[in-house]
Amino acid sequence: MHTEEHRWVSPSLGHEMALKVYGHWGTPLIVFPCSRGRYFDYEGMGMIGAIASFIDGGQIKLYCLDSVDSQSWYNFSLSPAERNGRHEAYDRYVTSEVVPFIRNHCQNPEIRPMTNGCSMGAYHAVNFYFKHPGLFAGLIACSGLYRLDRPEFCLGPADISAVYYNSPLAYLAGLTETKLLEEYRRSTIMISVGQGAWDEEALEDTRNLQAICRDKAIPAWFDFWGHDVNHDWPWWYKQMNHFLGHLCR
Repeated sequence: MHTEEHRWVSPSLGHEMALKVYGHWGTPLIVFPCSRGRYFDYEGMGMIGAIASFIDGGQIKLYCLDSVDSQSWYNFSLSPAERNGRHEAYDRYVTSEVVPFIRNHCQNPEIRPMTNGCSMGAYHAVNFYFKHPGLFAGLIACSGLYRLDRPEFCLGPADISAVYYNSPLAYLAGLTETKLLEEYRRSTIMISVGQGAWDEEALEDTRNLQAICRDKAIPAWFDFWGHDVNHDWPWWYKQMNHFLGHLCR
């Protein structure tokens, strides 16, 4: 398998960020790691091996990113607005640094990668896609939380105004902009969740996101797996293979 590692000091974030490329050709996917994760986690947790046939076959090309979750949503010493501000710096890193890097790397100035991730990575995949559908062709997300006003983030309903535009279930519910809705309707949206252990909150958020997409006539594939399907990597391997089998056929 062809791999490359790249790193540079990000002007948006003010420190070095790394990413790793897996594959030589195919649909580009930006991969966000799980909470407070690193760019090498997809490989270290076995996902690269689990979907290797799609990578080696030139059907997909992964760009696995570092996160700054420990500086943003999980930095509980900061106010909600400050955490949101740090995430916005990460947003600029992805949209103004990583996306141009991918376009140059693919030798296609107009290519639109898909976003992808599991757990917290799924949150990022959903949030980045829905905020920037002009940059991204769609998303594949497994077992994510899609609202930030949760105890896990030490945020409650009173804080939602400070993080509103990074909490998908909040801003999508009120979205009426025709141009954005039309862009969503031309994209590929694949979202899965299990109904077993540790996926209760992700299941709730996925159902709520499905209801919003249905109400706004956004075609999306919401795939609800069984009560034996836990919030864990072995199931995400299966879900990714299932989605990629449809995406790459």
